[in-house]
Amino acid sequence: MAIYYSISDLPAFTTPVITIGTFDGVHQGHRVILDKVCEHAKAIGGESILLTFEPHPRKLIYPDQPIQILTPLDKKLELITEAGIRHVVVVPFTKEFAGLSAHEYISDFLVKTFHPAAIVIGYDHHFGHDRKGDIHLLKDIQKEYRFDVVEISAQLIDEAAVSSTKIRQAIAAGQVDEATQMLGRHYSLAGRVHRGAQLGRTIGYPTANIVPAHAEQLVPANGVYAVHILHNGVAYNAMLNIGYRPTVSAEHILHIEAHIFDFSAEVYDEQMEIVFVARLRDERKFNSLDELKAQLKKDEIAARTRLDA
Repeated sequence: MAIYYSISDLPAFTTPVITIGTFDGVHQGHRVILDKVCEHAKAIGGESILLTFEPHPRKLIYPDQPIQILTPLDKKLELITEAGIRHVVVVPFTKEFAGLSAHEYISDFLVKTFHPAAIVIGYDHHFGHDRKGDIHLLKDIQKEYRFDVVEISAQLIDEAAVSSTKIRQAIAAGQVDEATQMLGRHYSLAGRVHRGAQLGRTIGYPTANIVPAHAEQLVPANGVYAVHILHNGVAYNAMLNIGYRPTVSAEHILHIEAHIFDFSAEVYDEQMEIVFVARLRDERKFNSLDELKAQLKKDEIAARTRLDA
């Protein structure tokens, strides 16, 4: 797959079949669209092209509203590659771009830049200033601009029963099993290991204190999870706590701490990716370190059982 970050440096595509969207999460509903793009491109001897935006449009259009994304750009591109799309164009989302009318968006951006043979689009997709453009407008002018509109029907989208909003709600509630079903994979979060208080070492459960690499990515609800930790291309089983460590600290500072099973390497300042498999329990305050240690033993058994299943 080829990735382009500037629309001024694009090659001449052969019979382009394009789709457009933020594709946050690259979930099962998105896969319906991506599969259709690849299928149609193959049928007409064309090239599959996906256009996405950076930063997320809501960040520019609604700057006062915090945004919580599911897939940072690097992860999104990785997932789109795995889906079989041949070309991805990362379109800089600027105020000028956001100001294009629906007709300008089609004529001055899509047609002039890509000369599409076909546009694959969901039935409810909107575009252009104030989101006034839709699939009906594309169908009205497709003959004028000589492209076909391939509609992803409501039935196909509804059959996937997925939306980025539903996935965010599930993850925010700690329901990572439900998120897995909608995403078609386990939710993951990348970060760098920072040096913590090292209290875990004193009770037999040393942890890697992981700080997310992308501040805007959604962190699952506080609690204890069974996870995989990806480090240097190797997956390790682990249990992970997200929370404020009420048993040992009065500071209201969120920590993401992983105890990696059968692992003893020093990994400070190194990158890791957390892959959420199951939520084991809520975070809670214990009366003593001995009580906490006893619970951690139970958590380890539960995590190992789930991860080895």
